[in-house]
Amino acid sequence: MKRPKPIQGFRNFVRRKPVIDEVVHETTSGGIIFRRNKDTNQLEILLIQDAKNRWTIPKGHVEEGEQPKDTAEREIREETGLQEMKMFNWLGKVNFRYRRTNTLVLMTMHIYLVQGLGETDVLKPEDWLTDIKWLPATEAIDKIAYDDIGKLMLLGMKKVREAKL
Repeated sequence: MKRPKPIQGFRNFVRRKPVIDEVVHETTSGGIIFRRNKDTNQLEILLIQDAKNRWTIPKGHVEEGEQPKDTAEREIREETGLQEMKMFNWLGKVNFRYRRTNTLVLMTMHIYLVQGLGETDVLKPEDWLTDIKWLPATEAIDKIAYDDIGKLMLLGMKKVREAKL
């Protein structure tokens, strides 16, 4: 019995991804939502857990003719059910890329600082979310799945402390 050549045997186990034949630019927008705990006055951040169990912030695609700040507010309402909020500063943007079959997606995510107001304990998450929680700020920073969002979260918490919100 003839043995296959090492390279040929290796190729049998390796599957090549399809060639990228398209590059698209997409823009999303979301918010780092904070509140003060009613009992402890501790700073808390609202995080959502997506279908892949990653903790992140509410965000979504900017629709045609929509401003990123308006998108952030709309997406927060849709994903969390939180209706009352105060939109603050644009904290920054995160750029990343990922592959969608044979398309390379270049993503820009705008992130705003948002204060949750009113009945912040009454949340109505969208069905696709695994979980939604108000977490102490330090715990939220540890749980966030994306380092770049975590850095902007730290910046947002600094702004909250400086403004004494």
